[in-house]
Amino acid sequence: MANATTEFRIEQQRKLTGAFPGPKSQELAARRSQVISAGVSSTLPVYVEDADGGIILDVDGNQIIDMGAGIAVTTVGASHPKVAAAVAAQTQRFNHTCFMITPYEGYVELAEKIIKLSPGDHEKRVAFFNSGSEAVENAVKVARLATGRSAVVAFDHAYHGRTNLTMGLTAKAAPYKKGMGPTAPEIYRMPMSYPFREENPNISGKEAAERAILSMEKQIGGDEIAAIVIEPIQGEGGFIVPAEGFLPRIAEWAKEKGIVFVADEVQSGFCRTGAWFASEHEGVVPDIMTMAKGIAGGLPLSGIVGRADLLDAVHPGGLGGTYGGNPVAVAAALATLEVMEEEGLSERARVIEKKFFDALLPLQKEVQTIGDVRGRGAMLAIEFVKAGGKEPDADLTKKIAADCLAEGVLILTCGTFGNVIRLLPPLVMTDALVDDALSVLTDVIRKNS
Repeated sequence: MANATTEFRIEQQRKLTGAFPGPKSQELAARRSQVISAGVSSTLPVYVEDADGGIILDVDGNQIIDMGAGIAVTTVGASHPKVAAAVAAQTQRFNHTCFMITPYEGYVELAEKIIKLSPGDHEKRVAFFNSGSEAVENAVKVARLATGRSAVVAFDHAYHGRTNLTMGLTAKAAPYKKGMGPTAPEIYRMPMSYPFREENPNISGKEAAERAILSMEKQIGGDEIAAIVIEPIQGEGGFIVPAEGFLPRIAEWAKEKGIVFVADEVQSGFCRTGAWFASEHEGVVPDIMTMAKGIAGGLPLSGIVGRADLLDAVHPGGLGGTYGGNPVAVAAALATLEVMEEEGLSERARVIEKKFFDALLPLQKEVQTIGDVRGRGAMLAIEFVKAGGKEPDADLTKKIAADCLAEGVLILTCGTFGNVIRLLPPLVMTDALVDDALSVLTDVIRKNS
């Protein structure tokens, strides 16, 4: 388990030195304002000097509990010694050749590992890229080429990226695509299963799937759809866990119609939900799966894994990129996956899940502004509402996140309505830090409710 095997350079304890942000962070903020685009925003008002395990150390000496993990990236911590050693060793050999020019064993070894870990025992193929958006774009490219169709289906509350194609798949306008259109054509949006916000609270997952299927048949036609792209647990849209039965029925219908079912596991993959991939919770085997974020311990790497007949349908040169599967990132990924296996991080995610629900389900009964508590593993959320109803309360959510940060706990928000707090701790975080963060969070909620 993580608590027993992970060694940390930084003391795993929350500490505040005084002024927050401190003078060095304020000085850096002033320098930033003169050179960095206003379009690039940051959650924290402080600047990191070091990070390890579940702690971010800022330039003024504050130690902040990290409940965001760089948006589900630093699953094994921000500087795990095995990952750091693998990166250092690879940089002493070669940093780059471009796999499309001079290939190397690491890329092949990582692909073999991904094939073994991903759902399904069918023949698979892999391709690596740099970002989650690239992975999604390439999954769509493969589906369109392999099927000869053009229509792509995404869902309400979805987030798939900020490039031209993926911002079209993304549901939320601001800030992701406002004023940046037109987006790519032939993208259609369907109703998602969102148990907390269903008009009919008794609707089953299968019934919600049939609702979406009917819309697809009527608005597009099943034989015109190349791909259905869906997050098994939605990320930026609010950590929405669809009702049981929704994903399997959508996947089943896709298979009946010859549609490529693409599971976007960019945020939910690599032990985050208590399994290697969130699709596994209901036994869904995607035709293509996208991955990024937690794959490489913080280095930029993404990929797709899918049916061999689909990925091999692409002509040579149709997939790739200068940096895709960079050897340093690949070395980091191999080390990261080794850590996940050795330290039992899927199990660790389930331990964190239990701590979360044990602390927050009783609080939900006590506090009327908590509308929903949900999630799997260490991909967890609290949805806030105006007391007595389901009206989203984004202002309260922002206040709670800000008050937690003032106490030294980094909390991220998300959701179509901006009213969801999400918890994404590194899976190597100690029990003591998890408990401390939850104590701060519950105290802050009580004070604001």
